Amino acid sequence: MIRAVYPGSFDPVTNGHLDIILRAARVFDRLSVVVMSNQSKSTLFSVEERIALLQEVTRDIPNVVVTHHGGLLVHFMQSEKAQIIIKGLRAVSDFEYEFQMALMNRTLDDGVETLFMMTNNQYSYLSSSLVKEVARFGGSVAELVQPVVAAELRAKFLAATPSPDFT
Repeated sequence: MIRAVYPGSFDPVTNGHLDIILRAARVFDRLSVVVMSNQSKSTLFSVEERIALLQEVTRDIPNVVVTHHGGLLVHFMQSEKAQIIIKGLRAVSDFEYEFQMALMNRTLDDGVETLFMMTNNQYSYLSSSLVKEVARFGGSVAELVQPVVAAELRAKFLAATPSPDFT
């Protein structure tokens, strides 16, 4: 059984992420989508919320498992007996950082391989940060995320908007 891992912050999961998940799930026997904790990033959604959203948008993909890990990715790989890390690339600018990460992961465990998947052209500009920015200012994210994610974004930003004071 070939096991692959697709790590990310997924804050929130976008259609670009889902594109990579769907394509990787067709290639590997089991795909673990891992919500990673990154102390240097502040997130809009909690780990639990991100897991729930990922579980919802992947519920019809039988070989996908959604989980969380807060440490080194190679430790997760070892615990899951996974051999492959999947990384989605939107543009050449993503490659340098991801290449460094791949080399570090190989240094930590030479049994781990990183495979890069190019995102679908229609999502090459898409990032979670852009989605949050559009949603924050009331723009439509219908083409960028699944409906359940769009609803959760609306709820987050509506809750954050102060109500007018009519007193």
